[in-house]
Formats: sequence, C-alpha cells, structure tokens
Amino acid sequence: MKSKIREVIIVEGRDDTAAVLRAVDAQTIETHGFGMSDRMWEQIGTAARTRGIIIFTDPDRAGENIRRKVKERFPEAGEAFLPRDKALRGTNIGVENASPEAIREALARARCTKQDESEVFTMEDLEAAGLCGTEGSRLRREKVATVLGIGYGNSRRMLARLNGFGITREEFYGAVRSICNPGDPE
Repeated sequence: MKSKIREVIIVEGRDDTAAVLRAVDAQTIETHGFGMSDRMWEQIGTAARTRGIIIFTDPDRAGENIRRKVKERFPEAGEAFLPRDKALRGTNIGVENASPEAIREALARARCTKQDESEVFTMEDLEAAGLCGTEGSRLRREKVATVLGIGYGNSRRMLARLNGFGITREEFYGAVRSICNPGDPE
C-alpha cells in the first residue's frame, strides 16, 4: 500500500506527476516548466493555505530556477530533493526517471525553512569539514547533501540550507562522518 502525502507536491510536468503517483498517493500541481500561469499560481496558493506544499523539481538548473520562484512566493513551502544520480536515465535528468523508492525517500525527507532559527553554521564549519576550499570538496558536499536530503549546491547554498532547514550539528557531523573514507580526516 502506498503512503499518503497530505501536502500537495509541486512538480514540473506530467511525467513527474506519473512518477510521483507510482510511488505515493498524493496530489500534484504541474508548473509546466517556466510556463507558470496565473491559474497555476492560484492553485499553489490555495494548496499552500489549505494543505501545505512540497516543492519537488528536477535536480538541474531549470528545476532550481522553478524551485526558487515558488519559494519566493511561498517561503513556508517544504522542499524535497532528489540526488542527481537517482534522477538520471542516459543523459536525461528528472524526477520522471527516479524509482518509486527514491521518490518515497526524497519526499520522506522533505524539509521546511525555519524562519525563526538563528544561524548555526558558518563557512568555517564547512571548511573544517572539508566541504569547501579543498580538492574534492564538491564531491564531499554532494555526498553530505544526499545524506541530509537537502539537495546539492555550492558552499553558499549548502550553508543557507543547513541554517534554513534547521539541521543540527549532530545531524551535520553524522553526515560528514558517514561519507568519510577510512583514510580521510574527519
């Protein structure tokens, strides 16, 4: 039996909707890429007020742009992130390519921005963990982001998500430890 998602899931297109519905029992709203109509914004607004929304776009530049536009209008929206490697089919990247298990996992880890949280992490924390400014930091950042379910980004974006999603130091350092190879420094 598929789990039911209370919130309405914001996706890019009908293939994404089909993939989500193979994984969970949910309602979606499709942005149709950048063709975001007034009617679509009204639907998202109604969903945000009545049930809440989760933004679940492709892990590519276009998906990030759509995510940003929705988040600007609805800062309280939850966000689910799919790792790039779980969204690939050949050279095509998108939610529609993900397995039902990967989609369920991403939606289960959806997070909302915490508006009242004070900054917990600094760039120095990322540097100390080897997540910026060193060889291989991009790959380590990607792995930590996958473990935390916060989506990949450059160091500034990761810092904003760590603080915005209320990630605890325990969660952060646990994720860092989980990606370290035996010979790597923690």
